[in-house]
Amino acid sequence: MKLFKQREPRRFNHKYIYVDERKEKLDKIVENAKRDLGMLPPSEVSYRERLKGAFVAENSHLARRRAAGTRMSTRFVVAALLVCLFVLFYIFKSLWIL
Repeated sequence: MKLFKQREPRRFNHKYIYVDERKEKLDKIVENAKRDLGMLPPSEVSYRERLKGAFVAENSHLARRRAAGTRMSTRFVVAALLVCLFVLFYIFKSLWIL
């Protein structure tokens, strides 16, 4: 029986401060339009473009926690067990006296 679950450490999530995503998207649209019109030669997909969004996804441990909904915490379970033990102790103590 597993009472205590070891938590998974947080993953590194770096967000750039000085990046204009709108400008990058517009530049990419302009470049693709020029390629379609034949003004630029067709390009090969670089490894940077393939990796660009690969590490930005949401943390998996947070996604699992949201999907699971509310759970009873370990502290609550331990506290409930202690309360039950105290109740049983007083019941048996009162029966022992009789």
